[in-house]
Amino acid sequence: MNIATQIFGWLNDQLLRMTWLWESVRLLVEKVFGLSIQERLGGSIHFFIYDTIKIFILLSVLIFGISYIQSYFPPERTKKILGGIKGIRGNIVGALLGTITPFCSCSSIPIFIGFTSAGLPLGVTFSFLISSPLVDLASLLLLMSFFGAKIAVAYVVVGLVLAVIGGTLIDKLGLEEYVEGYIREIESVESSIVEMTREERISYAKEQVKAIIKRVWLYVLIGVGIGAVIHNWIPQSIIENVVGANNPFAVILATVVGIPMYADIFGTLPIAEALFKKGVGAGTILSFMMAVTALSLPSLIMLSKVVKPKLLAVFFTIVTVGIIIIGYLFNASSYFIG
Repeated sequence: MNIATQIFGWLNDQLLRMTWLWESVRLLVEKVFGLSIQERLGGSIHFFIYDTIKIFILLSVLIFGISYIQSYFPPERTKKILGGIKGIRGNIVGALLGTITPFCSCSSIPIFIGFTSAGLPLGVTFSFLISSPLVDLASLLLLMSFFGAKIAVAYVVVGLVLAVIGGTLIDKLGLEEYVEGYIREIESVESSIVEMTREERISYAKEQVKAIIKRVWLYVLIGVGIGAVIHNWIPQSIIENVVGANNPFAVILATVVGIPMYADIFGTLPIAEALFKKGVGAGTILSFMMAVTALSLPSLIMLSKVVKPKLLAVFFTIVTVGIIIIGYLFNASSYFIG
C-alpha cells in the first residue's frame, strides 16, 4: 500500500503538478534574471511563467486524449441517447454527457438549441447546458494538479448534482412554453452518424487542441497575470477581510464577482490557485469558478435570445442559489478545506 501511495504521489508531482517545471523556472528566474522567487517581482515572474507553461502543456495533452474519446459522441449520437431517456434518469445522463463535451457556456447554446428543436425534454437540455461548461474531464485533471484529488473530485460531483437538480426543477415547473417559438419551429434534420477512422479521430483531436487553445489562450494569460498579482502583491490581511473566513458574505461576493466575467475554467484556475494559497476557503473559490463558467454574462445574453425572460430568470436563480449553497457547504466542511 505504501509503495502504491508513493508511486501515485510521484506521478502526481511529476505529471500533474510538474515539480520538475517549477524547479526549472526557479533556476531561470534566479540564475538568469538574478531575482529571488521569495521577493515580489521574482515570485510574480516565477508564478506567471510556471503556471502558463504548465496549463498549456496539460491542456494540449488532456484535450487531445479527451477529444479522441469525444469523437465517439458527436451531437447526433448525444441527441439519440438523450431522446430515449426521460425523467430524472434523463437529467443524470444529460449532465454526464455534458462532462464529455468541451464547450464553454457560450458555445453550449447552439447545442442547447439543437436539442430543444429536436424535442428533447427541457429539463434534460438544461442539465446538459449547466454541466457542459461547468464540468469536464480536462478540468478534473487540471483541478487535481492545482488542488489535489479531494477538491477536484468534489468539484465535479457537486457540479453534476447542481446540473441534475437544476434540470429536474425546470422540468417539474413545466416551463416549455417559455422557449422562444422559433426554436420549436426549427426543423430537426436527422443526419446519419458517420464513424471515423483512427486517423480521422487523431486529426479531430489535433484540431480540437488547436481550436480550444486558440479560444482560451488570452483568458489563461489574463488569469495567470491576475493570479500572480494576488499571490505576490496583495497582502494576506486584505484577502482575508474581503473573501476570507472573517467575511460571512465571502461566498456571495465571489459569486457576484464571477458572473460578469467570461472565461473557461482554464482561465479561472490560476486565480483560484492564488486565492487558495492565500488561505481563502475552498467553497468561496469554487463558487467563483462556477459563477464564471456557468453564469457568464455573454452566455446569459445569448440564452436570452433563445428563452423568454421568465425561464431565463428561473435558470439564473436556480444556478446562482445552488452555487452559493455549495460554497457555504464547502466552507463549513473541514474535510474539503484540508
